[in-house]
Amino acid sequence: MKIVIVDDHPVVRQGVEKTLEREADMKVVGVASSCAEGVDLIASLRPELAIVDMKMPDGSGLELIRQARLQVPECRFIILTSYASQRNISEAVAEDVEGYILKEALPEELLNAIRLVARGRRYYDPETLDTIMSKAEKDPLERLTARELEILQCLAEGLSNGAIAARLYISENTVKKHICNILDKMGFADRTQAALYAFSRGMGKNPGIDQRISERHNLIG
Repeated sequence: MKIVIVDDHPVVRQGVEKTLEREADMKVVGVASSCAEGVDLIASLRPELAIVDMKMPDGSGLELIRQARLQVPECRFIILTSYASQRNISEAVAEDVEGYILKEALPEELLNAIRLVARGRRYYDPETLDTIMSKAEKDPLERLTARELEILQCLAEGLSNGAIAARLYISENTVKKHICNILDKMGFADRTQAALYAFSRGMGKNPGIDQRISERHNLIG
């Protein structure tokens, strides 16, 4: 299996290359230290697999993958990175990247990932996925956008739709739509539940919030 390594850190490139050199079924045919160099190398060598860093000085590994696939569509890609945020993984999934593994992984795990991807399967670091999924399940706030968090803060303060609209310079209809999205994402039946949850997380400022929210819970969200 012909493999190209693209990473701007020399120690990482050398470490990965030495790990793969010991395997009879793997051959490193080229290494690159930037996105631009990586795209050119993949286009000229046409490897079966490329191991790519997520972030490099001249661009994103995902952009490299997009460009390289236009020239070598049969090449498969594994992102080898230090970054494991939900956003990074979601972007990799959206780009249909075959593998995602952390640089702290053991050599055996990297080799296993390469072989799985080479056989047409996918490999995403299981511990990272478990952590992200667990966090999302336990914390509904992770599902909200920045604007939705602002409106939830206003609910925790007991503000009416009109007051929220005035504070955020948006229409009341827009407020209602955002509140509907908040209830749907957080799995709450009404704005009172959402506001009380937010208040319990320290988002409210008024200690008399329970009564004020109860008086307004029948407002359309």
